[in-house]
Amino acid sequence: MKIGTVSTVAGGPHAELDRFVDEAKRAESAGFSFLSVPNIFGHDAITTLAIAGRETERIELATGVVPTPPRHPHALAQQALTAGAACNGRFTLGIGLSHKLVIEDMLGLSYGKPAKQMREYLEVLMPILRGEQAQVKGDFYNVNAGVQIPDAKPVPVLVAALGPLMLKVAGELADGTATWMTGVKTLGDHTVPHITKAAAEAGRPAPRILASLPIAITNDPAKAIETANQMFAIYGTLPSYRAMLDREGAANPGDVALVGDAETVRAGLGRLRDAGVTDMAASVFPADEGAVARTLDFLRDEL
Repeated sequence: MKIGTVSTVAGGPHAELDRFVDEAKRAESAGFSFLSVPNIFGHDAITTLAIAGRETERIELATGVVPTPPRHPHALAQQALTAGAACNGRFTLGIGLSHKLVIEDMLGLSYGKPAKQMREYLEVLMPILRGEQAQVKGDFYNVNAGVQIPDAKPVPVLVAALGPLMLKVAGELADGTATWMTGVKTLGDHTVPHITKAAAEAGRPAPRILASLPIAITNDPAKAIETANQMFAIYGTLPSYRAMLDREGAANPGDVALVGDAETVRAGLGRLRDAGVTDMAASVFPADEGAVARTLDFLRDEL
């Protein structure tokens, strides 16, 4: 299981572009496999990682994740292939439907039939990323177009798939899934089996399972869980994440966090590996004073 980190710069009060680039350089120097940058209401993650790709050499740079409804799949494919060229083949495109709260209430777009929309989206996106012409006539997209990028590199696509329908779509059409707030039990008995079965039935390779959870090395796990509940409270209210927490039997986001001493967290990483997770995106959070540095040091030792 590869270990990467979720950006700690994103969403902070000093999230300037230079800080993202410095973060990518530090993650590369530390030996992490990848850096995942969310795309919420700050910098555009694809553009940010394209810039960071010019300043790094080895580390994979992934979006976690770019909302699809506001972006036409042809335009996103063009942008992703450009970022892939800038990163010299180290760019991974994580995409997701976002949430009704954002897409309908904030942006005024439709959030109807999300799984069908994602299926059509991928039917346009994936051929273009392969250098082919997309030919789709559907309910959401009618596309007959491609792009020409001479220095294009392969761009893997991970879909933020949580429910059975989305996992089926991701398994059949994409390269894997990227999850958040999905506990180890749910990953093992729900996420991995559903997407793996869909990929196998579609004749595709075994999918990549990139799981992201809050993580902290601490001597006060009860306080860490309380802190996680406060920091990540919004995710307990969004229907898609709430469904995953309920499936796990978790009352609050902190209940799926990996917290405790090094031995406890190491055992948690082992359970993720045993569940079929291929990549762990560590969302390191300040459970207590010094927790971020302490946790990053621990993760570096685990690489």
